[in-house]
Amino acid sequence: MRLSQGFWQTYKETPAEAEIPSHQLMLRAGLIHKSAAGIYNYLPLGYRVVRKVEQIVREEMDKAGCLELLMTVVTPGDLWQESGRWDVMGGEMLKFKDKADRDLCISPTNEEAITDIFRKTIKSYKQLPVTLYQINTKFRDEIRPRFGLMRGREFTMKDAYSFHMDKACLDKVYDDLFKAYCNVFDRLGFEYSAVEADAGNMGSSDSKTHEFQVIANTGEDEIIYCPETGYAANSEKAQTKRANVDFDFNDQELKEVETKGKSTIADVCDFLGKPQSQSIKSLVYTAIQGEEEFEVLVLLVGDDELNEVKLKNHLGVDHITPATDSKLLEYGLVKGYIGPLDIKKEIMILFDEAIDPKAYYTVGAQKEDYHLTGYQVAKEFEEATFVDLRLAKEGDLTIEGSKPVLVKRGIEVGHIFQLGDKYTKAMGVTVLGNDGKTQTPLMGCYGLGITRVVAAAIEQCHDDKGIIWPKEIAPYQVYFATIAKSEEFKAQADDVYKKLTDAGFEVIYDDRKAGAGFKFKDADLLGLPVRVVMGERDFKESGEFEVVDRKTGDKQKVKIDGLVEKIKELLA
Repeated sequence: MRLSQGFWQTYKETPAEAEIPSHQLMLRAGLIHKSAAGIYNYLPLGYRVVRKVEQIVREEMDKAGCLELLMTVVTPGDLWQESGRWDVMGGEMLKFKDKADRDLCISPTNEEAITDIFRKTIKSYKQLPVTLYQINTKFRDEIRPRFGLMRGREFTMKDAYSFHMDKACLDKVYDDLFKAYCNVFDRLGFEYSAVEADAGNMGSSDSKTHEFQVIANTGEDEIIYCPETGYAANSEKAQTKRANVDFDFNDQELKEVETKGKSTIADVCDFLGKPQSQSIKSLVYTAIQGEEEFEVLVLLVGDDELNEVKLKNHLGVDHITPATDSKLLEYGLVKGYIGPLDIKKEIMILFDEAIDPKAYYTVGAQKEDYHLTGYQVAKEFEEATFVDLRLAKEGDLTIEGSKPVLVKRGIEVGHIFQLGDKYTKAMGVTVLGNDGKTQTPLMGCYGLGITRVVAAAIEQCHDDKGIIWPKEIAPYQVYFATIAKSEEFKAQADDVYKKLTDAGFEVIYDDRKAGAGFKFKDADLLGLPVRVVMGERDFKESGEFEVVDRKTGDKQKVKIDGLVEKIKELLA
């Protein structure tokens, strides 16, 4: 592509709205254009990257035996109502009605649509297993879209769905797709982790599921991992044990202590001269299942945090939310001084497993400006329910309690999970088995964010000058810049451009009437793997080109006869 005839514009200033490197650099490098909040147009160079990612994904899916189709972006609301997710998806789903007053939505995901296709097509076990996938547009109406393509409302996604007669078959295909995802990210050259994760609203809480996380400092997710054992999980799913168990086991009586104006764990423990690990934190949540609601009191070691995903999954509900002040009053719970004693109205009470029932703790006294010391669960709460509810953190130990875990940040780019019969059962899907009887097939689901992969690549591969594209998905391979004045030399440069394209390289030919400094800054900003500079003066004197490796910054002088081989070497 000749830049003098191309459609490309770069920008010197970083847009105020752009908070992370990928968003900043994609806007500045002219790869995307904002249409509306969380909605972006892919400009020519940016779209080339998207297409390359799509192709890599498509090749690996095809190798794994998957079959590509294309589903509609708009899906009927009655399918979602049939599965029970029409209301569960909440405000993220963009809903509307057609002229006949029928409910429709812009697909945020396609479990219902693919299940409908399957039930109208597949009738016998002889046609299974089958895995269908598409690469298509999705829309999720994020409350606060941000970070460019990282958390936009409209995005491109690869979603695949597998169907099986039994769990053994599902496990095999799941493992095959797991390997296919690893192949994709290996080909992209990413540093990534495949971690245990939560299925969210898409699957059941007990389904086998993994996330593929690209390691980056700007990642929204926390990954808990142990380099010694190989354990890795999203913090929402991670199960660990506290390393600090400095609990108080000295026999003591329950005692009311005035803690005037001390309503936080930190303030109370500082006032009493106790570590926060010797206190109990009380949190009250409202659990929502359909139109039903109930409250639950969660008790944690004072310096731990609640993992809301674990609580939601344990309760088996659609949503959880912190209880309102009016709900606290209804149960006689005094905000800032809540404890597990003297509650006026019956409420579900859950203790985190990290609380030792034989240790003594400080808890709220259900009385403003007062706490209780010497609270022992074994003594005061005979039939306590203990559940793993704490959020794993750095310094914890692996679940068997032997090795410490660390934390790193990641960007979720892929999510695979076993759906079981969640959708096939809800939508009345049956297949004739080899025994002549009908049975409900099992499903697997495999998502990969195409446009998020593009953004993640930049988050992991950039410097203060611009993008450093992995060679597999760079919009072009070579940035060929000329510093020329005479028409004779420009003709020579045209011949070199033809020589490079004839050799099979994807080349951007910067033949614009601009200075060397301007061109080099654009080259670094765009970040193609190899930059070739043909300067009129240097070329006439020595017949050499300057060849620059964008990743390392190494510069070499190369004669025309060795130019093609040198580029091949750098791209190898």
